[in-house]
Amino acid sequence: MDIILARHAETVFNAAARMQGHMAHTPLTRAGITQAEAMGAALAEALGPQPDRDLWVSPSGRTQQTAAIVGEHLGHPFFDWRQDARLLEIDVGNWEGRYYADIVAEVGPIIDTDRRLFSVPAPNGEWFPAIAARLTSWLADLDPARPVLAISHGVTARVLRGLLAGGEEWHGVRVAADAPQGTVFRIVDGVESVILTGSGARSARAA
Repeated sequence: MDIILARHAETVFNAAARMQGHMAHTPLTRAGITQAEAMGAALAEALGPQPDRDLWVSPSGRTQQTAAIVGEHLGHPFFDWRQDARLLEIDVGNWEGRYYADIVAEVGPIIDTDRRLFSVPAPNGEWFPAIAARLTSWLADLDPARPVLAISHGVTARVLRGLLAGGEEWHGVRVAADAPQGTVFRIVDGVESVILTGSGARSARAA
């Protein structure tokens, strides 16, 4: 399979260190728009005009806004993108919309600083095996003969890259290394390369 996977650009919640999770629809910042433009330019250079790829995007507003900008660079209208809820970010349950600092003050550390991953599940939230299960289902539904371009999220992209190209085991799931917002990967037959390293934030705080 040939899958290009991009992480959405910076949002207002990212900049404010607030938890987004899978349902919070928060717009891109000016820096995020610049990142999305860079993603589109890099993909246009790599793929040429109107590339013949299946286009997939998470239903989240921030991924759709990123996709709309990327699509303009590629000559694909926004309506060419197919949405799939299985590409959504980790569900952070009761933490959604809250400031990270307030959550940490209440419950203690929630991020493994070495791996930049959630170290504890959110109340009424989702955990890594559930993310891997929905992404495995999405992959199984793809046509392996068709190349793909997908725009998703930080934690979700790390789990998906782990499924496709391997990574460190984390709570029973292979998870790939961290990457900044706006990064674009290409995975072909299990081998990952980088089309663009984004200029946005790293870590689970950008979820």
